[in-house]
Amino acid sequence: MIFDRDAPPQGSLRDWLDHRAKGDGTAFVFTDDSPALRWSTLRDEARGLACALTAQGIAKGESIAILQPNGREGIVAFYGVVYGGFRATMINLAAGRDAIAYALDHCEARMALVHDSVTDMFERARPTNMTRLTSISSDVTVLHDVGPSDHALLMYTSGTTGRPKGVVHTQASLLAGGWTPAIAHDLSDQDRAFCVLPICHINGLCVTVMGALVSGGSVAMAEKFSASRFWDQIEKTKSTWFSVVPTIISHLLHSDANPNDETKSRLRFGRSASSALAPDVQSAFETRFGLPIIETMGLTETAAQILSNPLPPGVRKIGSPGTAYGNEVTVLAPDLSECPPNVEGEIAISGPNVMLEYLKNPEATAATFHESWLRTGDLGRKDAEGYLFVTGRLKELIIKGGENIAPREIDEALYAHADVVEAAAFARPSKTYGERVEAAVRVCEGSPLTAQDLIATCVEKLGKFKAPDHVHFLPELPKGPSGKIQRMKLAELLASKF
Repeated sequence: MIFDRDAPPQGSLRDWLDHRAKGDGTAFVFTDDSPALRWSTLRDEARGLACALTAQGIAKGESIAILQPNGREGIVAFYGVVYGGFRATMINLAAGRDAIAYALDHCEARMALVHDSVTDMFERARPTNMTRLTSISSDVTVLHDVGPSDHALLMYTSGTTGRPKGVVHTQASLLAGGWTPAIAHDLSDQDRAFCVLPICHINGLCVTVMGALVSGGSVAMAEKFSASRFWDQIEKTKSTWFSVVPTIISHLLHSDANPNDETKSRLRFGRSASSALAPDVQSAFETRFGLPIIETMGLTETAAQILSNPLPPGVRKIGSPGTAYGNEVTVLAPDLSECPPNVEGEIAISGPNVMLEYLKNPEATAATFHESWLRTGDLGRKDAEGYLFVTGRLKELIIKGGENIAPREIDEALYAHADVVEAAAFARPSKTYGERVEAAVRVCEGSPLTAQDLIATCVEKLGKFKAPDHVHFLPELPKGPSGKIQRMKLAELLASKF
């Protein structure tokens, strides 16, 4: 197996794990002081788990539910499932009982790999025919054959606009999901990623875990993000880069913790994905910490990354998630023709990292694809140099008096105030305009900011028509498993208020 920057990885995850095991370097270290995993140890433990699952009579390509927080057990569970030729079904532990129960039922798994800390939740949510694997002893020595086109991953979307959809990735598309960030960020076997995003989310799983498998580097894994421990954990684990989401960048910016000089000299870059990074937050972070933030964009349906800004000294365009690496990106007009430069339309993707299908949902699969293009539902425009600028999501647009307003531009106006830690604009029904603009924010403790202060800021930057009619102050905004703010839940959450 060769990491080729010009061509996506060939073979299966089993092939790549076997290949990495021959070199026997360090694969994972953990901030909870669990024993490190060398590639050879990971391969041996994954193979042992794969044999145990095979002994249970699990068919090739069948779902195995994985209910594991970030950590050593979770990594072995994931690799054991895909090594055995099964479909790793990553369950979002923060999704709530109903969403977890839906995913467990919909995936039709008969077997689950469950961490001791979530046993009670699993018992409340599991279908009656699903059991928990309790023993990995097995005399099985022959595993299912595994190839690039076989199912490898099932991951459910957040379901903010309806029932979650089960995204199916093959062995090949999952490997390609590690390849795209590896080529965009020039990853090598000398790099160590710091992973604080949950591996039940596509960013944590593909960008860091798959990125290390493809590039030959390693991963330092934390169970969850902590602003107060973040820089110390990076120093302790000798990490060279990290991948986070905009809310984490904002929380680090508003934290008193700072990296030491040795950490700053070792870190090559930080990476932001999952939602738009406000330019003022990015600029303030880079000024304070002296570390470049590479804004990117990805989807569950594309095994994470589709776009990335280049590393310095390449041109990073603030406010853009960059250009395509390893796939093709276009912008489609309403008639599905390609838009010329700087004309807004729907962003669409084609490449080896694109999903196979939505599980048991051929209608949604057909609606998502136009020929070879996967339609993202995101609105944007491409400039003459190929950089994408995302202007919003089709389903999140605020339509006030017949005019489309992108919530993102309101978010950015709010983030321009130094005391704002989290912000999201959203639509509320209006008898006069059809919909009106509102926003929710979390501010620094002790901040004297008022709603009128923030509305005035938005009026100054955007004009009165686009400014929020009301700003809600919350202790925390609702988020998905990666830390991405869930804008669509805010109207429901605040329905009893103003």
